[in-house]
Amino acid sequence: MKVLIVPDKFKGTATAREVTEAIAEVFSRSFEVETQPMADGGDGTLEVFGGGNRKSIVSGPLNKPVEASWRFEGTSAVIEMAQASGLHLIGGKENNDPVNASTNGTGELIAKAIERGAEEILIGLGGSATTDGGFGALEALKPLSRLHGVELNVACDVTTGFLEAAETFGPQKGATSTQVKFLQKRLERLAQIYYEERKVDVTKLAMAGAAGGLAGGLASVGANLINGFEAVAENVGLLELVEEADLVVTGEGEVNESSFNGKVVGGVLQLARETNTEAIVIAGQVSGNVDRSIPIFTLIECAGKELAYADTRQAIKKTAEKAVCDWA
Repeated sequence: MKVLIVPDKFKGTATAREVTEAIAEVFSRSFEVETQPMADGGDGTLEVFGGGNRKSIVSGPLNKPVEASWRFEGTSAVIEMAQASGLHLIGGKENNDPVNASTNGTGELIAKAIERGAEEILIGLGGSATTDGGFGALEALKPLSRLHGVELNVACDVTTGFLEAAETFGPQKGATSTQVKFLQKRLERLAQIYYEERKVDVTKLAMAGAAGGLAGGLASVGANLINGFEAVAENVGLLELVEEADLVVTGEGEVNESSFNGKVVGGVLQLARETNTEAIVIAGQVSGNVDRSIPIFTLIECAGKELAYADTRQAIKKTAEKAVCDWA
């Protein structure tokens, strides 16, 4: 019996790799186990590919130098924008300057990858401090002629439009209502500039609002905006892994209705249905109106709230033990 373990991170408590290892420790006692940590294009994407094997000093979101990890193999690179322009780099929204926060460092990372010889670059978006419409990144990439012959694939974990980015995500990045209105106006002006300069209407592109409009800015210079889960899944050969398994175990910190809209849990379960493979979910908790026809084992129910918050790894293992007993 072969079990494939493919969870997302438990945000704020355990990385996808840590979750994978905890579940695998339990299932490997009884079954042959294959593991593949997953991500949906947001923070944690770099880890799915084995983590960074390069480090570069670039501009952080508020222009202070940061050391950003990225990955380079052959002629392909993987960049996680949160490494250069992430909200966590400045200690959260309380310390952010949402108007001046810039994606300049992300552009510097892309430029460094091109300088090293990258011909194909996957850029994971998510966890950003910025709502600059990608302006900072494009400034750092000048002259833009360096992008000729380079395939930029932008993995987006949301479908938000370019002009909706400020209202939707600005408050999460510390923006006041007045600042949100300013950011909205700035995005409107940037959309005009991108159209005037490059004839690309970013307001018509789904997902262009990802990472505060960085997705749209990159799309204006020829980048492909793609569903983050699908991009990661294709790169790791997830369909083949699911086809070869007898049981698939996925999960994330909180399963809710959004989990089934372009996120890891929903994407894995869809592949399991397409391949007629049994599947179960291990999650921190479930909220909202969620279809539980697929078995969902939660840390809260199986290990208790106290252990779930005090020792997430141990709680995951106890929950996995319950899942093994019930499924076997």
